[in-house]
Amino acid sequence: MKIDTPRFKEKSRAALADPDLRRAMETLQANFSGARGAAVAGLPEFDALRDRARDVKDRTLAHLDHYLEAWESAAAAAGVRVHWARDGAEARETIARLCRESGARRIAKAKSMIGEEIGLNPHLEAAGFEVVETDLGEYILQLADEPPSHIIGPAVHKTVEQVSDLFHERHAALGQTRKTESAALVGEAREVLRGAYFRADLAITGANFLVAETGSVVIVTNEGNADLVQGLARVHIALASIEKVLPGLDDVATVLRVLARSATGQEMAAYTTVATGPRRPGESDGPEELHVVLLDNGRSKLLGTKFQDVLRCIRCGACMNHCPVYGAVGGHAYGWVYPGPIGAVLTPALMGVEAGRHLPNASTFCGRCAEVCPMRIPLPGLMREWRAEEFSRGLTPPRQRWALGLWSWAVRRPRLYRLGTRVAARALAALAGRRGRLRRLPGAAGWTG
Repeated sequence: MKIDTPRFKEKSRAALADPDLRRAMETLQANFSGARGAAVAGLPEFDALRDRARDVKDRTLAHLDHYLEAWESAAAAAGVRVHWARDGAEARETIARLCRESGARRIAKAKSMIGEEIGLNPHLEAAGFEVVETDLGEYILQLADEPPSHIIGPAVHKTVEQVSDLFHERHAALGQTRKTESAALVGEAREVLRGAYFRADLAITGANFLVAETGSVVIVTNEGNADLVQGLARVHIALASIEKVLPGLDDVATVLRVLARSATGQEMAAYTTVATGPRRPGESDGPEELHVVLLDNGRSKLLGTKFQDVLRCIRCGACMNHCPVYGAVGGHAYGWVYPGPIGAVLTPALMGVEAGRHLPNASTFCGRCAEVCPMRIPLPGLMREWRAEEFSRGLTPPRQRWALGLWSWAVRRPRLYRLGTRVAARALAALAGRRGRLRRLPGAAGWTG
């Protein structure tokens, strides 16, 4: 996916002026935050589970090399072919090579944020493969030629009317009539996609977890499409980043209990599939070949640093569901695959602070993201670290550096600071109050408009 993070401010202004987007974001936050609140209230031990899930992840990350090697050994014993990829280019070419070697032409794909991260679909299509997204949200975006705007609901920025127009434009040649109700549109997508499952030569999915003790791949969905693509295709390729490994199935069960509640307010996701190797003799479904591509893409360099905590993320989307900035501008303004507070920390970590420096500044520091994160990632603190990194590298605009320097000088002189704040408060009240002459403070128009 193209990195467009330097245009965050420009894209945010456009998003704030989009009434359809504002309406969609209001609906998203009301529905998801309310559902999460109800689910958490119904589980008194939720906070204790968060602590256990955090500790499991921390223990795994502290010995990540051991657990990855244990997973590889167990997976290979179960018949899985494991491929290691240092970066996106290596992962893309590995997957394209596996597709060529299998003789595949048609690929059915389940939602994978890692696939978006490395730009997998355009690479495969340029190589001559037909790729069909089977997740409803991803399918809508494939038709619209847009990137996802949310981790779990990639098309949440689309209104029902927009989807109706899109389906009418793209499906009319298939004999479909215009539909305007949500349920009817879902039915239409199901009917159109049904043939893609049976025509596919090869399936590509992500992976929510890898289980070191069994060599298993765990995939969690609410639509069941990942089960269909991996169950019907002859070859299944799962793409997973290295931090997805967990020690055992008990640990997976712990994390699953906080994942669905945080993401959608469910007790558990509708479908949780544990795949341990390809189809065995006598089994009626499953792939003949199962490949897993393990991707680093900058994650290993975070181990042992102050940013290691971000690798605990389980991609639930709770932080963006509760973030006032994300709720105002949506996901596309962030300019890359990971939006919201998690994107504000992860994007600079993977792409560099030069490319992602605007994102850690897109925060009110209200703390809601840390409050709802099921893995207790200290997102505001990590954003502060990126702000400090930006400042130390001289990437902060000169006017902002001058203002911070002046504030730093003043705050070390308490009496002068208190006097200055009193004078400034009275001056602003006189100049910008209800009858005042100023409506925006020069140099701080965004805060005082």
